[in-house]
Amino acid sequence: MWILFAIFLCACVGAGATGGLFPPDEWYRRLKKPTWTPPDWVFPVTWFVLYVCMSFAASRVAQLPDNGFALAFWALQIALNTLWTPVFFGRRKIRMGMVVIMMLWLSVAGTLITMWQIDFIAGILFVPYLIWVTIASALNAEVWRLNPSEARMG
Repeated sequence: MWILFAIFLCACVGAGATGGLFPPDEWYRRLKKPTWTPPDWVFPVTWFVLYVCMSFAASRVAQLPDNGFALAFWALQIALNTLWTPVFFGRRKIRMGMVVIMMLWLSVAGTLITMWQIDFIAGILFVPYLIWVTIASALNAEVWRLNPSEARMG
């Protein structure tokens, strides 16, 4: 199980590396953001915890029969997770970021449901992730709403 955990964690670290490649810059700092925007330090701490939970959940499910849909959803969500940062911060595409994050939300919900059906603990481990992506989606939507001229540009 630990080898599987390490493999899934490596996939998560790869997704998380986009945060280092495309960090928030002056463009993002200039954008209007809602008052409830978390401070910058919250993001890496939260993602670290979520990536560990996601990897542990996937490593549990990978060992069980009938795991095809759950692992396919897991692969989809990590791909979309990887995509959002370059779209939003790298390309500065607020609207496209919203499209990506809504697809991410759906894929995380799909992962949670399909994992829950196979392994209750794995499903529970995805609940915080779905909550976080819900918050991130609301934040993306608010940044879009508060910055209509920037959103029109991308």
